Amino acid sequence: MALALSPSPSLPHAHVSHTLPPMSILRRIPLLHLKPQRRRLATLAAAAVRQDITVWTPAPLAEISPAAESLFHVSIDISDAPDIASSHTRAGQYLQLRVVDVGKPTFLAIASPPSIASASGAFEFLVKSVAGSTAEVLCGLKKGDVVEISQVMGRGFDVDRIQPPDEYPTVLIFATGSGISPIRSLIESGFSSKERSDVRLYYGARNLKRMAYQDKFKEWESSGVKIVPVLSQPDGNWSGETGYVQAAFSRAKKIFNPQGTGVVLCGQKQMAESMIGGHCQL
Repeated sequence: MALALSPSPSLPHAHVSHTLPPMSILRRIPLLHLKPQRRRLATLAAAAVRQDITVWTPAPLAEISPAAESLFHVSIDISDAPDIASSHTRAGQYLQLRVVDVGKPTFLAIASPPSIASASGAFEFLVKSVAGSTAEVLCGLKKGDVVEISQVMGRGFDVDRIQPPDEYPTVLIFATGSGISPIRSLIESGFSSKERSDVRLYYGARNLKRMAYQDKFKEWESSGVKIVPVLSQPDGNWSGETGYVQAAFSRAKKIFNPQGTGVVLCGQKQMAESMIGGHCQL
């Protein structure tokens, strides 16, 4: 059986807008034993605690530019917040971001590797603009505008679980849409790709116009990661893989030792469930 890695359960996608993500305090409240009204009050009380303990730090936008259709590259200057910068230690971690006068914060996976935060004092994100969301407001801002960010959250990808490379020579990475954001951080952070015999990224998008980071594919390939773009609705000129990433993998397979295979998942819920649930066997 292959070993699967995914980001913290609080962040199944690269960009998620949850009013109330899972917390340890919520897990300790025995909601199943409460009447419906009391259950609602308990949840609201837990939400109030969460809001009280979040520390918000103002930070200016260093860059905002289109990355693909409906996707934006956002860079935030954290040079005045060294504690936040140093707390980014693993790919797959994330934070909350809020915009002044906009009620709900949004959750964003950090797309840049930890080395960028320490070297240049910036966090980079890939943000999907969703109508009516805080993310849409964020994508409409400009360089120099100030937003507020929380502390870095989540455990990130525990790549130690797929070490050493000779015991896990195969690593399969599956990402769809903006789920490529923490995968970029993973690839550029490094996980001994060149020391493994088979490292593949199955990256799914509707079409090439919606596929971010195409300019990084050569760099990623040179680090030892084979890129397999998969388009669900390609135009007539596309000759590569089509459909969904799990189907593209099933057509290719070429797994010689499932016991020595690590799997990294980030993207749509249906994709992750299909892979983990056994619909796509190694």
